[in-house]
Amino acid sequence: MQQNANSIQAEIEKALNIFFRSEFKLTGSSRTDTGVHALKNFFHFDSEMLPLQNVLNENVYNLNAILPDDIVIKQIYKVADDAHCRFDAISREYKYFIYQHKEPFLADRAFYYPYKLDIEKLQQAATVILNYQDFTSFSKRNTQVKTFQSSILKSIWLIEDKTIVYNVQANRFLRGMVRGLVGTMLKVGTGKISLNDFIAIIESKDPTKTDFSVPPQGLFLINVEY
Repeated sequence: MQQNANSIQAEIEKALNIFFRSEFKLTGSSRTDTGVHALKNFFHFDSEMLPLQNVLNENVYNLNAILPDDIVIKQIYKVADDAHCRFDAISREYKYFIYQHKEPFLADRAFYYPYKLDIEKLQQAATVILNYQDFTSFSKRNTQVKTFQSSILKSIWLIEDKTIVYNVQANRFLRGMVRGLVGTMLKVGTGKISLNDFIAIIESKDPTKTDFSVPPQGLFLINVEY
């Protein structure tokens, strides 16, 4: 999916409303900017229609036929009455894809960055991130969160096929956090700033020092764990 999470939620609600002629209200597990993809995301809703799970799964094809081409329902699960797909999540995992040689089939799914990168320096920066929990510097302004704390479970650069990939997993992410980390680490990888400069940016707790400019199409929500 490439729409933002609110748009996707609205489209799924509309599909359910049309098919069942009943009002559904969804709550999403993660908020994403427009242009960011998701290979897996979750929404929960309450309903007294029984046995709803069987009815929905038997009609996934019909529901997907109503939805836009870039949104697909995979499966519907019955969960506990007090389950919450956002607050009950243990962790979320993202990948950010970069390609360095012109490739038309990657244009809307990765960031074209044709500059020399030092993978070792990128890896060093990614490892440094594991030492911190306060990511104030990597949160865009105008956010309403009460804390900028995040426990990073995984932070690593990978080579996958024709792409260079940043893979990060944490218990929570701040607004713009992954793109801010990627953009600032790319400066380390190109030698524009040193590893010590990167550490200073983290410790400054000042988002004006962070580079949030990498585009959304390279970012994928890979998984949400419960």
